[in-house]
Amino acid sequence: MMSDEIVLLDFWPSPFGIRVRIALAEKEVKYEYKEDVKKYLREKSPLLLKMNPIHKKIPVLIHNGKPITESLNIVEYVDKVWNQKSSLLPADPYQRALARFWADYIDKKVYDGGKKICMSKGEELEKAKKDFIGILKVLESELGEKPYFGGQRMGLVDVALIPFYSRFYSYEKVGKFSIEEVCPKLVSWGKKCMENESVSKSLPDPEKVFEFMLVLKKWIGVD
Repeated sequence: MMSDEIVLLDFWPSPFGIRVRIALAEKEVKYEYKEDVKKYLREKSPLLLKMNPIHKKIPVLIHNGKPITESLNIVEYVDKVWNQKSSLLPADPYQRALARFWADYIDKKVYDGGKKICMSKGEELEKAKKDFIGILKVLESELGEKPYFGGQRMGLVDVALIPFYSRFYSYEKVGKFSIEEVCPKLVSWGKKCMENESVSKSLPDPEKVFEFMLVLKKWIGVD
C-alpha cells in the first residue's frame, strides 16, 4: 500500500471530512490533504466537480485516481482496504448492522439539529435546542455505561459522532445551555475519545469553529 496515491478533498470545519481524517489516522494511512472549498462552500474546484459530479460535496477520498464519496461510505472503505489494523466495524453481522443504524441516525439527526440551533433565534431557537437535546439523550442512552459506542475501543459510531464534539461549544454559546448538564455521559465519552491521537489531532479548536459559525451566520443573514 506504500505506493498508493491517496488524496483527501476536504474543508477544515467539516464534521464529515473529520470522520475520514480520523479513520485514516486510525489506520496510519499517509495521504495528501487538499483544502478544497473556499468562500464558505460557494466556490468549488474543478477537481471536486470532476471527482464528485453528483453531489459536488466534500469529503472525497481519491485512491489511485478513483473517487470514493460520502463520509460513512469512505470510512468503511478505509476500514476495509487498510485492514492491517483493528476494524472499526464489528465482526458480528448483527452488531455491524446496529453500528450502521446508529451512524445513519447521527447522519440524519445531529448535523441538522446542531445547524438549527446555530442558525435560529427566538422561539425557533428554543425549539431547536429542545429537539437537539432530545437527539443527544437518545445517543447517550445507546452509549449506556460503555466507554465507547464500539465497546472497549472506538468504532464506526464513535467516528461518526465525535467530529461534532468540536461543535458543542458553538451550540452552547448560541443556545445558552450546557450539554454537560443535560448529557454528562456523552461529554465524558467525548473527552475519552479525545485521548486518542487520531481524534485530538483531527478535531479543530472549538473556538475557531465558533468564529467560523459566526461568520457563516452573518453571511446568511442570521444575527
